[in-house]
Amino acid sequence: MNTLLLPGILVLYFLLLLAIAYFTSKNATSHSFFTGDKKSPWYLVAFGMIGTSLSGVTFVSVPGSVSMGAWHYYQLVLGFFAGYFVVAYVLLPLYYKYQLNSIYRYLELRLGLKAYIWGAAYFILSRTLGATVRLYLVINVLQLFVFKPLGLEFWQATLLIVLMILAYTLKGGVKTIVWTDTLQTFFMLLALVICIISLQDHLGLSWSTLWAELGTQNLTSIWSTDPNAGDFFLKDFLGGAFITIAMTGLDQEMMQKNISVKTLKDAQKNMVVFSFTLLLVNALFLLLGSVLVLFAQKNGLQIAPDDLFPHIVQNYLPFGVFIIFIIGLISALFPSVDGAITALTASFCIDIIGFERKGFDEVKRQKLKRWVHLSFAALFTILVFIFKAVDDKNIVNLIFLIAGYTYGPLLGLFSFGILTKLKVHTNSIPFIVLGAPILCYLLSQNAAIFGEKFQFGKEMLLINGALTFLLLVLSSFVFKSSTHETAPR
Repeated sequence: MNTLLLPGILVLYFLLLLAIAYFTSKNATSHSFFTGDKKSPWYLVAFGMIGTSLSGVTFVSVPGSVSMGAWHYYQLVLGFFAGYFVVAYVLLPLYYKYQLNSIYRYLELRLGLKAYIWGAAYFILSRTLGATVRLYLVINVLQLFVFKPLGLEFWQATLLIVLMILAYTLKGGVKTIVWTDTLQTFFMLLALVICIISLQDHLGLSWSTLWAELGTQNLTSIWSTDPNAGDFFLKDFLGGAFITIAMTGLDQEMMQKNISVKTLKDAQKNMVVFSFTLLLVNALFLLLGSVLVLFAQKNGLQIAPDDLFPHIVQNYLPFGVFIIFIIGLISALFPSVDGAITALTASFCIDIIGFERKGFDEVKRQKLKRWVHLSFAALFTILVFIFKAVDDKNIVNLIFLIAGYTYGPLLGLFSFGILTKLKVHTNSIPFIVLGAPILCYLLSQNAAIFGEKFQFGKEMLLINGALTFLLLVLSSFVFKSSTHETAPR
């Protein structure tokens, strides 16, 4: 194999992204960077969000997860589906009502400045950790197939990828991201379908025979019925629903694309279409995983889950399919990071620095935005190096573990604001949003009190949010005064 072929494909791919960035960032201002001038077509947002939601983790780790739990991951997906409707018909109307550039501004309107700052801070923490885990996973694979043959070390590959992402996101912001994510989602899904077809052909089985054999090997089982198990279906469904509400509906990265759509009606159409599409796409990823496991069984392969897909594609399938896999992997990488770094820049500038509160002029906004963007890129790089040192193979579970502890306080704050008319003493908010995750951690370490074999699963996010909510309610009764009036509901 020509060692320059795969790097050449990466360069061409990058040049295509740069071209899109050039045309979409003309006359860009700090406002258009954050909002896309409210002109994003809803159908492009819906399609591009698929790539952002799935990312390189889904591309590699979800197929690999079949080797450990068949299609149990789909229990989560069904929960996701339910959660998207809550986002569409509860949260989006709220954001459009107050015409928010940052969704955490609602917390200030309802609960005061401290709730606003802490809510934004939790998002920044959550998204920074989640995005860098995803970035690490994909760079690890690209390092093996693309950069190592060129003699580049992991740290050099990481710097190169981060600089590429910076190059096309630094100026255009949301408007650029909407278009580049659409393109990249297309390539990722194309790679998915081609890989499934190629594997089926390599096995020499018809689709009906293949499906029957997968069933015989128990590789398509969805439901986990053991209440003590961490992946018990009710835990996964409820956890999935609240993961969606928190990680999509309360996440600036996901919502900045939705609120860049001109009208609420179009934003809701985007969310509904996206939710149905995601059911199908995740089923295809799990089908891919089932076929990969069957292939490994027939060939006597013993491979770690996250390495299963790359290993089989590289060593057993035609070279053309391997090229398509790499393109799909690259396409999975960029949407999971470019949107994150843009959203983090927006949130830090608007929520933490306070562009709007402090009335900065456009020149100062552009200068600060640029430095914040570069700083997050540097932070991403450092964290990728740390994840490399830790080298945790179970990336999917790691992401959801992080989400459970960091998105829980956001879920509790927003729920309290939306579902009650109560006031809360603002000085208690830092103690509440820090205390709830600590209580959850202590609870998880003592799961045995609920039964010797009991394990907490994805429902930890819901428990964290509920604890935050209850502590806020308690605070509202203990402290009768509040330093902030509530916004109109």
